[in-house]
Amino acid sequence: MTGSASELARRLGDHAEAVCREYLSNGHRAGNHWIVGDVRNTRGRSMHVRLKANTKGPAGKWVDEQSGEHGDLLDVIEHSCGLADFREVADEARRFLSMPRPQSPTSGGQRQPAAARGSPDAARRLFAMSRPIAGTLAERYLAGRDIVLSISERALRFHPGCYYRDLVTGETQMLPALIAAVTGLNGRITGLQRTYLSPWLDPNGKVGKAQLADPRRSLGHLLGNGIWLGLQPGVPVPVMAAGEGFETMASLRTVMPALPVAAATSANHLAGLIFPSGCRRLYIAADADAAGRHGIERLSQRAGAAGVLTLELRPRLGDFNDDLRHLGPTHLAAWLSDQLVPEDARLLLPP
Repeated sequence: MTGSASELARRLGDHAEAVCREYLSNGHRAGNHWIVGDVRNTRGRSMHVRLKANTKGPAGKWVDEQSGEHGDLLDVIEHSCGLADFREVADEARRFLSMPRPQSPTSGGQRQPAAARGSPDAARRLFAMSRPIAGTLAERYLAGRDIVLSISERALRFHPGCYYRDLVTGETQMLPALIAAVTGLNGRITGLQRTYLSPWLDPNGKVGKAQLADPRRSLGHLLGNGIWLGLQPGVPVPVMAAGEGFETMASLRTVMPALPVAAATSANHLAGLIFPSGCRRLYIAADADAAGRHGIERLSQRAGAAGVLTLELRPRLGDFNDDLRHLGPTHLAAWLSDQLVPEDARLLLPP
């Protein structure tokens, strides 16, 4: 059974170091082990992957000394790529091993094609090839926008040389990019958004967006999904906030770090955002202009039909990142306090 989990894990173990270099790129080799922060490819030294079989066990087995987690290289692929079920993990393992997919009655023995450009598979692979933002231009870019997020946020990564193609001229270049995962409520990556960054600091020592006509691009399946910050699959979300832009929602989370938020990436996608069952209150972030009104209104209608109370949050300036940068977190929190349900204000805002 070449398609079984045990056989796939064994074959991955035959190439353990190559697997680690592909999916745990933030680690390094030390003797017979690959050392990295954790199975999600965080920088650090807690997780040890055995690279060659010895008396202690087969190649590919790993343990995280800090968390106590352990497993094999299939687990590495699952968590580093943000995959949700074994079929996807097995497909990615076979792709890495250049193995044909199992024949199905309708396949006619044909090998399945590689991930199509712009597909969810392509998004998951780009996310896996990226690294956590700590110490990167992406972290510096967010800091320049006064956005401060917990290091536990798993939706964000950085790629130092992300492919960009000018849709008018056809010219291509490689640029650093902030990578934001778009996921469903189960945590499965369905797409991502790339924010292309300038490789040079501006006169104020900050990192800005690349000088492009469209420095943000998305790929994958976005409708119904979002860039989630603070979502834990399977954990109830009675109160949440949603809006169009990532930086708008990250700004709200900067001042209310206990509030799960979702950035839908556009007004149309905001209208179709799927919110968790059991949600009682949904705050919808509105910008000062009216461009996204239809998305807000449609999401409000859908939430109301599901018995969810919706309330709008309005910025003082153009958007909540403008408020955060120009007014500061203390003034933004005070501005929000009158817009929140009193119970939420007590729980979510600093005293």
